[in-house]
Amino acid sequence: MTRITTIGLDLAKRVFQIHGIDAEGQVVVARQLKRREVLAYFAKLPPCLVGIEACGSAHFWAREIAKLSHTVKLMPAKYVKAYVKRGKTDAGDAAAICEAVTRPSMTFVPVKSAERQGLSMLHSARSQLVGQRTQLINAVRGHLSELGIIAAKGMLGLGELAAIVRDESDKRLPSTARAALMVLVRQIESVSAEITGLDAALRKENKASERGPRLLTIPSIGPVTASALRARVTDPHLFKNGRHMAAWIGIVPENDSTGGKPKQKGLSKKGDRYLRTLLVNGATAIVRQAQRQPDKHPWVAALLARMPAKQAAIAVANKTARIAWAIMVRGGSYEAGHRAPQYLTVSGAAAA
Repeated sequence: MTRITTIGLDLAKRVFQIHGIDAEGQVVVARQLKRREVLAYFAKLPPCLVGIEACGSAHFWAREIAKLSHTVKLMPAKYVKAYVKRGKTDAGDAAAICEAVTRPSMTFVPVKSAERQGLSMLHSARSQLVGQRTQLINAVRGHLSELGIIAAKGMLGLGELAAIVRDESDKRLPSTARAALMVLVRQIESVSAEITGLDAALRKENKASERGPRLLTIPSIGPVTASALRARVTDPHLFKNGRHMAAWIGIVPENDSTGGKPKQKGLSKKGDRYLRTLLVNGATAIVRQAQRQPDKHPWVAALLARMPAKQAAIAVANKTARIAWAIMVRGGSYEAGHRAPQYLTVSGAAAA
């Protein structure tokens, strides 16, 4: 029997598709497997290269198949799409995965451990609850504004509105409106308590890690952002430098160059949206501090002298991502005013 050297595995919920080829590129097997048959099938095969799209449950299957002595590589689905010849079928997708995994220029996704996936789930749950709380707060504000009742922005203003809802002596609210709004206020309090619990779990986990406390030394990074960087950046050594990681997150200008004419647009926003949001929020806080106390952040104050605050926040977020990469790769902690070592060239000129 011809030995299979490479397999493309198209994942699904119940029925999986495989496409296997030999060393000469000839198709050896193209068939479907039920979920319960997948591991048993790969257990019978000699070690080979297995390609999988980085989609739902991909990390689980990559770990399990790798335990059977196979080499498993995950690929972004958008990079595999270019190898689909025609139409959208499971067999065609498996064949495209099989071809894509052998390309030397392909970009691969590191396989996450179960522990790292669990940390990512903490962040996903927190993000979902924050979104739900925002919806509930907007609903309370919108309903009360219909009755001419408004308050300041933020949680302080929400507290004022909650007090009005609870005050049965306040005749501005009909009884029916108060009954409905009380349900929303209780939901906001319940969700806020759950968010507080997740924040405590993230702080505890981040404190117990090796990289977490060192990332916290960066001014614009807090426990949630430090934990998110550790959860989402599986292996920082895969990035050539800090700018590559910043580009992966999506906080660098998008290039649109042709004919030798370089042109840069706005932010690419093609990376990790969650990390980008956390980094920009932290950078915005630093920009506000620099507006009040320029001496505390002179570099940021210099940015504000030549660009708007929002643009400065993006620049700070970009720099923060680069610093975080350096700390994760090279070790150490953040040092204000630190400069990279300078090396002398043959001519004696200093070069980074």
